[in-house]
Amino acid sequence: MIEIKPIKFEEAEVLRDIAIRTFEETFGHDNEPDQLAAFFDKDLSLDILKKELKHPDSQHYFIRVDGEPAGYLKLNRGQAQTEQELANAFEIQRLYLLRAYQGRGLGQKLLEFALERACESGCDWAWLGVWEHNIKAQSLYQKYGFEKFSEHLFAVGDKMDRDWLLRKPLTRKGKEC
Repeated sequence: MIEIKPIKFEEAEVLRDIAIRTFEETFGHDNEPDQLAAFFDKDLSLDILKKELKHPDSQHYFIRVDGEPAGYLKLNRGQAQTEQELANAFEIQRLYLLRAYQGRGLGQKLLEFALERACESGCDWAWLGVWEHNIKAQSLYQKYGFEKFSEHLFAVGDKMDRDWLLRKPLTRKGKEC
């Protein structure tokens, strides 16, 4: 059974474990161990994740398969967004799956879930950042109508990667999603 449920504050340690494991599996090949360790300490520490879980403009979800966390999703509005380039926007900040669960359509389920939340939000745009070399993710986002509108640098320790910022309008000709 597949479920997408909010992450409870008490699950912060499980979130940290999944966040680190999915990031290592996705980007470990392109980063040195010290770069990853610095990123985890700065951006995925237990204290940081607990603050994010408490933020009123952020939502966090686990996707579970037969009760086991297979990945997670982080959504932001307002000042919780990592960039403020679009007016009235909804950010899909993190959408990660453990490698063992990839290829089963779970990424698509998480993205569709995120877009449903975006549509319910009343925002005009959904947007996200994706590493310029992550062709697999870019392909998925393009299928859902996301287009590049900007880019920014993303620090992994002392290394700077380039992320493309992709957006998708949530209203067309006055109709919601």
